[in-house]
Amino acid sequence: MIKYKKLLPIFILVGFLTLAYVVKNNPPSSTKFKPSSAPQLSVEVQTLKSQNLPLKIASYGTVKPRTQSNVFPQVSGQITNISVNFREGGFFEKGEVLIQLDDRDYQAEIEIAKANLFNAKQALSEEEARVEQAQQDWIRLGNKKSAPDLVLRKPQLLAAKANVFSADAGLVKAKLALERTQIIAPFTGRILSKEVDIGQVVSSGTKLAEIYAVDYVEIRLPIKNKDLAFLNLPESSRYNQAQGTVLPKVAIYSDLIDRQTWLGTIVRTEGAFDANSQQLFVVAQIDDPYGRNNVNALPIKIGQYVTAEITGKIVDDALIIPNKAIYQGSYVYLVENGRLLRKDIDIAWQSDEFALISNGLKASDKLVLTALGQVNSGTPVSISKLDGELVVVQTKKENEQRQRSGSDKKRMSSSANNKSTNGAE
Repeated sequence: MIKYKKLLPIFILVGFLTLAYVVKNNPPSSTKFKPSSAPQLSVEVQTLKSQNLPLKIASYGTVKPRTQSNVFPQVSGQITNISVNFREGGFFEKGEVLIQLDDRDYQAEIEIAKANLFNAKQALSEEEARVEQAQQDWIRLGNKKSAPDLVLRKPQLLAAKANVFSADAGLVKAKLALERTQIIAPFTGRILSKEVDIGQVVSSGTKLAEIYAVDYVEIRLPIKNKDLAFLNLPESSRYNQAQGTVLPKVAIYSDLIDRQTWLGTIVRTEGAFDANSQQLFVVAQIDDPYGRNNVNALPIKIGQYVTAEITGKIVDDALIIPNKAIYQGSYVYLVENGRLLRKDIDIAWQSDEFALISNGLKASDKLVLTALGQVNSGTPVSISKLDGELVVVQTKKENEQRQRSGSDKKRMSSSANNKSTNGAE
């Protein structure tokens, strides 16, 4: 018994060594499968084509008049009459009398000025006669030398002439004051605000109205820095006017009532970047916005917010892609040889709908338009829509789920039929 106990450790050691030998020479085997080459996803694809692209640059702004002025009288008086057009929103023509002040005092001042002028002329005539008499007296006394100025009354003659000039100027001033009792429109325009009415007494500091010209309006439009290279902006120097004879066209839109549209041109570029936005501003001009050519239901209003679409340069052989195909603004997916391929891109210009690509893509590339989740480059795919063919896009997993739901519906309908048959029996 003692002998077996001594041999037991030896047997255990031999057993472990034998087991280790068997495990070492018989490793576990596993079945390895290659990745499936079957399409894992069905995608919508667009074949890229180069084209000549006329760009449209978007902007916005508010409508401002060409000229806007406050109207003040230059004389005092009571308002005795106003024009029928002198009201908020009223149109008036250049030279039209907008307001008439009481002019009776100024007519009296004209008569007084005329009397002063007559008196001055009469005094001048008397003084000229005295000068002539003094000259004759000097000669009759046998004086051979020229008579002094004081003897010939030349200072008195100059004073009489000065009185005539002063009286004449007083008459001109009185006539001018009379003319100023009529407030005349300096240009063809419109009343923005009316401050006075008939019967009111006004002075030279009283604001009568605020008016603006209607021959054209202007819209100040900011241009993004990335858009400057794609516009032909009118620029001028100290010695030359705006270079180039063709001014960029611009379409002005407003959604205030349906979709209103006005056509204009970019007439000038401002001389400095805006200090707050660091953007360059251009000025669009709409000619005769209130004339017969205005086809909109509601004429354009001063201070109205509008959007603008400026005609830019034409980009030759441009490659454009929809924005929905771009991921994180830096890459897209292509289909090459039945597999997804991630491709980094450089965007030269971008609008709300599409992007102009400068690097990374070429014509004939198949661009993936389907929104993809977490997918890897190299995933097998099939094309479900190519260049505008409308096809339902489904993944393989969605197909399997639809097939299972269809078989479940068949089983439910067959069981229902069996129940109805048993109930009839």
